[in-house]
Amino acid sequence: MDIHTFIKKRPYLIWYVNDYDALSEETIVEATLNYGNWNDVQELIGILGIREVAKIFQEKSGPSAIGRSNYRPEVANYFALYFSKYAS
Repeated sequence: MDIHTFIKKRPYLIWYVNDYDALSEETIVEATLNYGNWNDVQELIGILGIREVAKIFQEKSGPSAIGRSNYRPEVANYFALYFSKYAS
């Protein structure tokens, strides 16, 4: 399964979009981490790999993204710790 098939099967993650094929990996990762359940996150990691998901997350939630991050604070904190432990 590719990343766009993944998101098409989960319209509840990006309810405000009609063209799922136009979504970037960054947008799909953000929506999944913010609004998905644990199974959604694990399937996303299975598709992209934990290091790639961690890289995308860190680029969009790290210090350079302050003020521009769309991750909820509790999500950013949890996944910062999670990826620090499991994607190193």
